[in-house]
Amino acid sequence: MIAPEVSLEGIGFSRIAGVDEAGRGACAGPLIIAAVILPRSDSGVDLSECVDSKSLSEEERERRFDRVREVALAYSIIEVPATEIDEVGLHISNLTGMRRALSTLDPAADYALTDGYAIDGLTVPNLAVWKGDSVSRSIGAASILAKVTRDRIMRALAIEYPQYGLEIHKGYVTAAHTSALLAHGPSNIHRFSFANIAALS
Repeated sequence: MIAPEVSLEGIGFSRIAGVDEAGRGACAGPLIIAAVILPRSDSGVDLSECVDSKSLSEEERERRFDRVREVALAYSIIEVPATEIDEVGLHISNLTGMRRALSTLDPAADYALTDGYAIDGLTVPNLAVWKGDSVSRSIGAASILAKVTRDRIMRALAIEYPQYGLEIHKGYVTAAHTSALLAHGPSNIHRFSFANIAALS
């Protein structure tokens, strides 16, 4: 399969941004959205490490986080807190965060690739790529930046809220997280618009 970046470069686009998020399905903590513009496929820069973050160990993601930032022409990382998700909803938070991430890239992108979600209201053309973090290196790079950033935030929150075990499940719904919620109730980092949290509040 030809990577979407290669096809787009072939028709004249040169600053192709990949966009991805981390934390969409979690019931605690922020949503993190990253946008990344990598060098052209024919630049000679080794982009082989820019793959889907979910296929990597935590240690490997940390190492590749630094590599992505080193080779990227531009990148942006946006944090959407749980309170904003509760106010406007997860889907709108995700789309708004993607727009913000793209709008703060310097240099600006001339095309955007997203992992599964088309983004309305952009000033550049964009394409939603099915399983984009697996087939697009720029989306894969964005997934690494988003995932590592969010994991670091959740580890820090675990120190502030030790009763939930956030360093283990990173705010996702697990048996251990549910047990902690039943024992201690939700905190202000939980998403009260999510059914499992709303049921406890």
